Parts: sequence; C-alpha cells; structure tokens
Amino acid sequence: MARRASEVPVSAPAPSARPFRHEIRRTATLAAPLVAGHVSTGLIGFVDSSIAGQHGTATLAAVAVGTALFWLPMMVPMGTLMSMPPQVSELDGAGRREAIGPLFRQSLWLAFALGLAMFAFLTFAPAALAPFGIAADIVPGATAFMHGIRWGVPALTCYLAMRYLAEGLHWTLPTMLLGGGGLLVLVPLGYVLTFGALGLPEMGAGGLGIASAAMMWLQALAFAVVHARSRRMRDMHVFGRFDPPDWPVIRGLLATGLPIGVTVLMEGSLFIVTALLIGRLGPVPAAAHQIAINVASLAFMVPLAVAEATTVRVGHALGRRDPAALRRAALAGYAIVLGTQALAALAMLVGNDAIVSLYTHDAAVAALAASLLLFAAAFQFPDGIQVLSAGALRGLRDTRVPMLLAAFAYWGIGMPLGATLGLGLFGAPVWGPRGMWTGLIAGLTVAALLLGLRFARASRPERVARARAATG
Repeated sequence: MARRASEVPVSAPAPSARPFRHEIRRTATLAAPLVAGHVSTGLIGFVDSSIAGQHGTATLAAVAVGTALFWLPMMVPMGTLMSMPPQVSELDGAGRREAIGPLFRQSLWLAFALGLAMFAFLTFAPAALAPFGIAADIVPGATAFMHGIRWGVPALTCYLAMRYLAEGLHWTLPTMLLGGGGLLVLVPLGYVLTFGALGLPEMGAGGLGIASAAMMWLQALAFAVVHARSRRMRDMHVFGRFDPPDWPVIRGLLATGLPIGVTVLMEGSLFIVTALLIGRLGPVPAAAHQIAINVASLAFMVPLAVAEATTVRVGHALGRRDPAALRRAALAGYAIVLGTQALAALAMLVGNDAIVSLYTHDAAVAALAASLLLFAAAFQFPDGIQVLSAGALRGLRDTRVPMLLAAFAYWGIGMPLGATLGLGLFGAPVWGPRGMWTGLIAGLTVAALLLGLRFARASRPERVARARAATG
C-alpha cells in the first residue's frame, strides 16, 4: 500500500551546505548564454523588419502582420515544451539519467505534433485577414510570409525540444551559439530572397518567410548533430533508438506544459492587445508605445533567462530531495533579478531621453516615449519577480494554479484597468497610453504578489516532499 505524502521523507541526502554565493554564481553562469539566445531570437524580428523596410512600406506592413500572427500562437507550443527542463533536471538530480533519453524522444513526438498544428494554423489563418479589416494591399504579402515561414515550424518546435533538453542538463551554451548562428544565416538569405539576387526571383515578404524557415531547419539539424556527438549526451543515447509515441508520457508532458503555454500566451497577448488599443489613439501614441515596449522587452530578456535557469536549479534540487537547496536556488534567482531590474529601472529613469533619441527625432513621439519609459521603469521589479516566481514554480512542476493566478492578474486586473484609464471607459478620464501602462503595472504587480506567495507556500519542506512523491 502506498504511503501517505506526509510519510514520504523530506530529504534523502543531507542538504547541501554550499554557500549562497556559489548558488548565485551557478545560476548566473547558466543564465548568461540564455540571455544571448533570447536576444538573438528577438533580433530575428528586427532583421525581418529591417530587410522588409528597405524593400518597401507595403512589405514592412505585411511582415509586421505576418510576424504577429506567427509569434502569438507560437507562444503555446513554446510554453508547452517548457515542461521539459524541470523534468530533465529532476531526473538528472535524482541520478536517473537513463530515463532522460526516452523522455526526450517522447518530447520530439509532442514537438512535431505541435509543429504540425502550427503549420495548419498558418495555412488557413490568412483567409481571415481580409474579414478582419486588414488593408487589401497588405493581405498578399502577409499571406506569402505566413505560407513561407510555416514550412519551418516543425523544425522550430523540434529545435525547442532539443534546446530544453540541453538546458535541463545545465548546458546553455548551444542556445547562444545556435541563436547567433541563425542570424548569420537569416541576414544574407533573407536579403537575397526578398530582393532577388544570385539568379533568384524577387519574392518580397514571402522570401523573408522562406528564409526564416530555412534558418529554422538549419538550427534544428545543427542541434541534432550537437546532441548526437556530445559527450554530455553519450550515456543517455538520446538518438539511440526509435520509440513509438507513448501516450501516457506525452499526456504527462501536456499536463505540465500546456498550462505554461497558456500562461505565456496570456502574458504575451496582454502586451499585444495593449498595443492594438493604443493604436486606436493615433500614430504618435502608437509609435511612442512601440519604442517604450521595445526597450522594456529587451530588458525583460535578462529576468526571463534567469527564470529559466532557476527552473533548472529548482528541478535539480527537487530530484535530489533537498528542500534547502531548492529554496536557496530560488533565492539566488530573486537576488539576481532584483539586481538586474534595479539597473534596468535606473537606466530608464536617468537615460530615458537618451534612449528614445536612438529611435526617433520626432519631438512629439520622443516626449511621449520618454514619459512611458518612466512607467516601464516602474514595472521592472514586478515584471522580474513574476517571471522568476513562475520559473521557480515550473521547477516544482506547479503550473495549473499559476496559470489561473496569471489569468486573473493579467486579464482580471491589468487589461480592464488599462482599458478603462487609457480609453476613458465608464466615464473615466482619458489617460491615453499612460493609462494603458498603468494597467500593465497593476497586472504585473498583482502577478508578482500572487506567484511569489504561491512559491513561498509550495516550497515548504512538507509540500516539496509531496511534489517529489507525486512525480516519482
């Protein structure tokens, strides 16, 4: 008969006594390449926009629409596959490396299925562009972009599965190198296919989509070679045999990962809907918001990477049944994030005018964007804390309740308040973009409080024991 959760030993080995600064160093070392990898991913949109802008305004608009319709739904498979690092790290910490290979092969089946679902979405989504009011001269280019990039989606999802396997094993350098390598492919290939060169026809936005798809396949194949030849992976035989789909394992990955995907989608859609609502206020507010949110997004790459590293460290400690190390890993993540967010907030407070001058010389846009950066500075701390708390909870494989807490914070508090203040709903004064950003601050602050309290409760030794017993 199975023992009750309260009877499961809290800790098998003695808790590690290594100093706190060692944990900070481990987390920072793990996160640093992830920051570079995330920046590389963010620069893909910058490269696409730059090449499209040189080709023409219609091409730029088409790529903007196509990119939005690609990345927003892509957040679901990306988040779903984030269930891999904590499980891999937990198995590694528990000394069960032989189980990692079979788990990874099932994650590839899941990744490929998610990629096919995204392929289908990108095939049929362009039919909705015209009914949704997208300008007629933009629809052909946006359609061509989405139909081009869809061929790379199965490669991208499989790449993510391989990336998360490596990160779960505390190996983040490939993410950085392959992310940068992808940009080196995308820049020349995107230019050639967009403008037509080397005997190839001019393809416009569709050429950028095909170039992005080719980059995704090259990245996936390169990661497969890295895993196949790496000494780190040799004992796990990740490509050692063919495994058919194991539906219970895949359902387990979905049970943990799908709530993560929904959470990531809700946060991402909060910012996208905010941008769309601000766009109703006119070109100056829209341009100012775009500048401020771009700066905030770049700053967010650091706590996001630290959160992913914390997921791995917490999962590893959970596998070792070491609650003290688990809490120490989370505290190290919080300490790093508080430091990095303090620097980001200070830069936005002191250098807001200088930062904005890098984007525009329009006086009206610059003045509003500089004021919005002050709001961005205000949400640096709650933004960092909420993403770090979510990452720590993923390490415990606690994802369903955090999904509900995030939904309440973002869409129960943030969006209603922002829309009310920004658009002057229900007789409220119209604050414009500043009102929408007030809503963002409120939503992120509530998320930080709720998710932080959730982790404080979930990381108690008796609850860690139950989580460890539930995962085997």
